[in-house]
Amino acid sequence: MIPYLQLDNLTKSWGDLPLFKDISFTINQGDKVALIAKNGAGKTTLMNILFGGDIADYGKVIFNNDIRIGYLRQLPDLNPDETIMEAAFSSVGETISAVREYECALESHDPKAIDKAMDKINRLNCWDFELKIKQILTELNIHDLQQPIRELSGGQKKRVALAHVLIDEPDFLILDEPTNHLDLEMIEWLERTLEKSKCTLLMVTHDRYFLDRVCNEIIELDDQSLFRYKGNYSYYVEKRNERIQNLTLEIDRAKNLFRTELDWLRRMPQARSHKSKYRIENAYILKEKASKQLDEKKLELAINSQRLGGKIINLEGLSKSFGDVTILKDFSYKFARYEKIGIVGKNGSGKSTFLNLLTGLCQPDSGKMDVGETVRFGYFRQDGIQFAPENRVIDIIKEIAEVVEMGDGSKLSASQFLTYFLFPPETQYSLVAKLSGGEKRRLYLCTILMHNPNFLILDEPTNDLDIMTLNVLEEYLKSFTGCTIVVSHDRFFMDKIVDHLFVFEGDGIIKDFPGNYTEYRDWEEDRSKTEQSSVKVDKPLREKTAPEKKKLSFKEKKELDDLEIEIDRLEKEKKMVEEELNSGLLDADALHKKSIRYSEISSLLEEKEFRWLELAD
Repeated sequence: MIPYLQLDNLTKSWGDLPLFKDISFTINQGDKVALIAKNGAGKTTLMNILFGGDIADYGKVIFNNDIRIGYLRQLPDLNPDETIMEAAFSSVGETISAVREYECALESHDPKAIDKAMDKINRLNCWDFELKIKQILTELNIHDLQQPIRELSGGQKKRVALAHVLIDEPDFLILDEPTNHLDLEMIEWLERTLEKSKCTLLMVTHDRYFLDRVCNEIIELDDQSLFRYKGNYSYYVEKRNERIQNLTLEIDRAKNLFRTELDWLRRMPQARSHKSKYRIENAYILKEKASKQLDEKKLELAINSQRLGGKIINLEGLSKSFGDVTILKDFSYKFARYEKIGIVGKNGSGKSTFLNLLTGLCQPDSGKMDVGETVRFGYFRQDGIQFAPENRVIDIIKEIAEVVEMGDGSKLSASQFLTYFLFPPETQYSLVAKLSGGEKRRLYLCTILMHNPNFLILDEPTNDLDIMTLNVLEEYLKSFTGCTIVVSHDRFFMDKIVDHLFVFEGDGIIKDFPGNYTEYRDWEEDRSKTEQSSVKVDKPLREKTAPEKKKLSFKEKKELDDLEIEIDRLEKEKKMVEEELNSGLLDADALHKKSIRYSEISSLLEEKEFRWLELAD
């Protein structure tokens, strides 16, 4: 196996805070590895060290010199004055370098330089390179290639940066939060692309479906150490739980042994202490093990929320346009208590505008919106709020309230509340500038929930949050007694939370779909297959107005009889799976498996019904 990246005894501290100590790992050709950790554990710092943006206190980073490396940063670093096409061509890969050399040679009119450049172009097969660039940009839903970078949204910049990395077909692809700011369609495209790709992969992401379907190995950075799991996300969850359970048993065993040794040390005569030096040393080792604290504290959200009255929000004939672009067209809806709505649609389809209309940040062109008197919004915006970097964490909370009332009626001081949100006392008095991106997002969530909202609007709440915080936020939202609207690219999060979807189809059309995101995608695929199969079946029937009948052979007659039995069996199974999917009793794992089986049954039915039609005719 060829090693592409090797880390040897890497150590790094941020001031007095140690991030990781003596960590080592190797990524070999063909590996698809994900790095996951809690917010503030040092993921971004580690990525910066890999590419020279930061320096380790100790240790080595060794890349294979014979490979092409592509790196997608969490925040794209693009020149705002360039066009999309220029940004795509600004890669430093060998192929683009060859194209540039050829263009320079043509400008110089030097025959020798032109011949040399052409040889390189032929060797690398670069003639269709521009076509390949345009194809990748089109697949990423980027069409106006002359549009300046400065005019692009965050999601569009992410797609251009992604194209910039993929175009050169690197041997080793390193992605830092690749799904942030991408819409669900683009995430699924990227997922399929990486699944099929033979390139070696290292990525940081919190998208659990992405981890499950793309990665074959998980590296966890925890308690300044690395732990490797040879499998996808589902395997990691299982084995991590086993590791934590085993570690808990070891600590308990060490505590029991230490109590015995401590008792022996107290009773041992001083004169004989030189004979049992090894046992005294062993007692101190046991003390260190027994004192180890598992950092498995859970963020359990139980914030009090205001009572929600009978009337919540009634929308009647709401319309909104920006110039020729229609965002909303004659939309009516009555919100009900306890409902949890997911919003999906392509970038630019009007999702954020809809949220701004609900919260009064912008006004509709026509229609009526009636908001109940008891409604109190909690709006978690995608761009968040910019905390002043010189402020201390605790001062930000105290500006909102000195005391916070919890769901069980208890009250917490600002400091206790922060501790409850996994900000220990030493972090509370730190400057905001020292927080990681995920910790800032958690602090922002904290400031939203402190106001005790009963109508939560969450616009991309999962960006930068670690998996542990996501799990807890999901549990809180499931038991939240108010209304919830979620816009998220995290399919796992959507599947776990929402009851139904508002699907923004464009041109102001919003479809209300009764189910979660996976159920919607399965329904969409089934509808597409049904439309395709009806075209295939109807076409030959229309062409042959008077088909010539022929008798079936014995073998064909038996096949026809068997098909009728098999179709009947599959239809029954499909109905049973459909009922299970709609029952609401399945967990995420079982739901995923049932959805896959539902698609398999639909494909089999389509195939067998088509063959039955052939034989029956």
